[in-house]
Order: sequence, then structure tokens, then C-alpha cells
Amino acid sequence: MSLFDRMVVKMLPVVPRVIVGAVASRYVAGDMVSDAIETAQALAADGAVATMDILGEEVRDKALAENYTNQYIALVDAIEASGISSSVSVKPTMLGLDITEELCEQNIERIFAHAAARKIRVAIDMEDHPTTDFTLRVHRRMHDQFGNAGTVLQAYMRRTLADIAALPVDNCQIRLCKGIYVEPESIAYKGYEEIRANYLLALEALFERGIFVGIATHDEYLVDRAIEIIQRRGLDASAYEFQMLLGVLPQLRSKILSGGHALRVYIPYGSDWYAYSVRRLRENPKVARHVMRAMIGLR
Repeated sequence: MSLFDRMVVKMLPVVPRVIVGAVASRYVAGDMVSDAIETAQALAADGAVATMDILGEEVRDKALAENYTNQYIALVDAIEASGISSSVSVKPTMLGLDITEELCEQNIERIFAHAAARKIRVAIDMEDHPTTDFTLRVHRRMHDQFGNAGTVLQAYMRRTLADIAALPVDNCQIRLCKGIYVEPESIAYKGYEEIRANYLLALEALFERGIFVGIATHDEYLVDRAIEIIQRRGLDASAYEFQMLLGVLPQLRSKILSGGHALRVYIPYGSDWYAYSVRRLRENPKVARHVMRAMIGLR
């Protein structure tokens, strides 16, 4: 990232919400569950499936955590009613982890139970490192109890290969991503190439154990290397899928689909769109530059 791009990224917090909102639709389906359903239907026309996420995190109010839990239950019902192919993704800190582990686990279990009865899969998103042990423990319990449990591993974490070795095998689904949280070097790789290398090691380890992998990356190099691994191992299409965020690199999305690979698109929606959109802009300085130019009246 150039010096100018770094300056743009640092200035994003002062960009007015109305200007960020002008580009938020690229990354966020909308405020309502109906917006997410419509977005998933449009993606389905291109051959992609979905996972849906209600925006929000770091909840410290019990009533709000319960409200989000009820929203997820309503989302499951909406997915079932629509007939689209979609899983749901939940964040522990959104469901009360910062209040008590017990509350969060109860809320997660309610969502899993409701989704399992409707044969809709649920993935527990991975957040920063203080949540990792809890997330993996609850994933294991939901897996054993309901069998529709997925979770996320982050390739930049030094512990990831050990975590893979401890995963259940039968009907286990893992989303493998690079990782986005700022973590200390003692527990996370920092070098661009070493993160890439560990991603591929983790992917090989997951395939070796026969675990279904959601190959979640926007790095075309990793997409190409993953396809090489899939072809070398002679893997069936039921062993993996690629995953991408809504609004990110549509050309790469088309390349994956045209290659005959399954693709799941992460569809966030909800009123808490501002913080999410700023994170996406930080990751994409080219788009952020257009936002900054709009703020100062340049075309």
C-alpha cells in the first residue's frame, strides 16, 4: 500500500456517513432481511449460493443480544420460505460473549436448534484471538449436538494447524480465511508471503483430514494454487467451495464460477452498515480514494 493510500485509509473515520453510504451498497445488501434475500436470488441467477450475516458485534446489553438472536431465528425462517440456498453466519460477540459465555452459548444453541430443524447450516464466525477457544469449543458442541455446524479458521494464526488436527471429521465444515484482526506477532504471522504459505498448508491439512473447506479468499494467487491442489488430489466438488464477500472482485467471482467451482457469497445486511463498510474500504484503498474525492467535491 502506497503512502497516499495509507493516508486515505487513516482519514476514513472522518468521512461523513452519507458519503460512505453512497458506496455501502457494494458491500451491504441493505437494511432488511428482504434485501438480503433479493441479493441472494440475484447471485443465484449467476450460479452462486449465499451465507447471510446480520451486521453487528461487541454487544454488551443482554436485551440487544437476545434481540439479535431473535433476528437470526427470523432470518432462518425467511431463508426457508424463500427456497434459496443459503447458510447463516453468526458472531459470538454479537450474541452476548462480552456479557457472559453462558448467555452467548445459549443464544447460539437457540439459533442452531431452529436452523437444524429446517436443515439450514450455521457457521460461527471467528473474531479476534480472545474468542478463539470459546468459538472452537462451542463449534464442537454444536457439531456433536446438531451436525450442521461450521466455523472459521484464520491462516495468519500460528495455532491454526494444531486447531485443524483437533477438529471433528464427520460432517465438519470450515471456512478458511487469511484473518483480518490486528493480532500480536507472537501469535500471528505478519509477512504477506508467510500468511499465504500457511494458508496453503492449512488447506492441505484440511483436505488431508477429509474436512469440507470453504476456501475464503480474494487473493487470486491463492485461488489458483487452491485449484491446483484440488486437481492434484482429484477432489470431488462435494469436498470444497470458494467463498467471497459481497461486492469484492466480481471478475474473480466470475472466473471461479466459469471454472465450474461452487461459490458462496457472504451477504451482510442490517442497520449497522457504517462500521462494516469502513472496514471494507480500509481493505480496498482504490475504492476509498473515490470516496475521499467525493467528499472534497472532485468527480
